[in-house]
Amino acid sequence: MKLITLDNLKDIVKDSMTIMVSGFMGCGTPHKIIDKLVELGVKDLTLICNDTSWTHYGVGKLIVTKQFAKVKTSHIGLNPESIRQLNEKETDFELIPQGTLAERIRSAGAGLGGFLTPTGLGTVVQDGKKIIEVDGKEYLLELPLKADVALISAYMVDKKGNCYYRGSTRNFAPIMAMAADTVIVEADKVVEVGEIQQENVVTPHIFVDYIIDGEKN
Repeated sequence: MKLITLDNLKDIVKDSMTIMVSGFMGCGTPHKIIDKLVELGVKDLTLICNDTSWTHYGVGKLIVTKQFAKVKTSHIGLNPESIRQLNEKETDFELIPQGTLAERIRSAGAGLGGFLTPTGLGTVVQDGKKIIEVDGKEYLLELPLKADVALISAYMVDKKGNCYYRGSTRNFAPIMAMAADTVIVEADKVVEVGEIQQENVVTPHIFVDYIIDGEKN
């Protein structure tokens, strides 16, 4: 049985882990899991996410409580506390172009050694990275991003772990589910196996380790 409760998170998410959290400005973020991590006070985490949301919403709550040692993300502009921590060097932020961030996560899930992109050439993004020439053009070698735990959200999840996403809440969840050692999905609804039509399954159960029923937790 993959169903667990929010209290079980204390045995899964530990200090100093690398976690991925799905969402785009909090849309598609597992909010109840985030609230539980704030309560647990797990610390020194490395976060991989699209953005740091707002101070009162999504992963922004964990920014405010300073539970991250490092954040790898594409955008922090909506969260003044992220900006303050960056400027004061209280937290290590790695700002990554959004498409590059997504592809680095996808590369980890696909078992690739990285990919080549022209994005970031001639900017601070290229600092410390290999430049590879292909057919007379230069590219940055971007390496995969993997996590110990991926925390994702889905609208409907069956008891086996098959996931259906609604609208734009899908965003980063499918690729994050493929790029972590342990995957926990917070479900808006948990249904019986077979209630999700096969063609609507985006993340198959094989990628999901645990399910948290958002209606009961």
